[in-house]
Amino acid sequence: MVRLLKTIFLWDLLQGLWVTFRNQNPKYICTEQYPSERPKIAERYRGAPRLNINPDNGETLCIACNLCALACPENLIVVGSARNEETRRKELSYFTYDTSRCMFCGLCEDACPVDALELTQDFELASYTRDGAIWDRQMLEEGPKPSKYLS
Repeated sequence: MVRLLKTIFLWDLLQGLWVTFRNQNPKYICTEQYPSERPKIAERYRGAPRLNINPDNGETLCIACNLCALACPENLIVVGSARNEETRRKELSYFTYDTSRCMFCGLCEDACPVDALELTQDFELASYTRDGAIWDRQMLEEGPKPSKYLS
């Protein structure tokens, strides 16, 4: 008889709903509201790469020594250089970085003698195509463009 009454009045459903509504108190909710509230990133987090620029003249700090490419265990960095005949120094002509294969170990950052390459705390590296994961010199200097959210 008791089982019949519980079945008719959906007692199990009401118990489940009670648990749900009991936990809807806003002070117990711990979900991050991601696009509007940015999460706190650890200080030592290694994220998106960046080529640093000299603030005095606006040129990149990279001296095209190729040490970052040699230190990378994944061989994803390609550095191209050309010799300037006036100054007799190598100048950076192109720099590509494949973020889809990067494991963010930081060896390239440690190998750079002039601190031109840096792994920042930016973590939004998603792209719609595989070609979007291969960053050229311009994108490394400017950084990734912030994505616009659909409303």
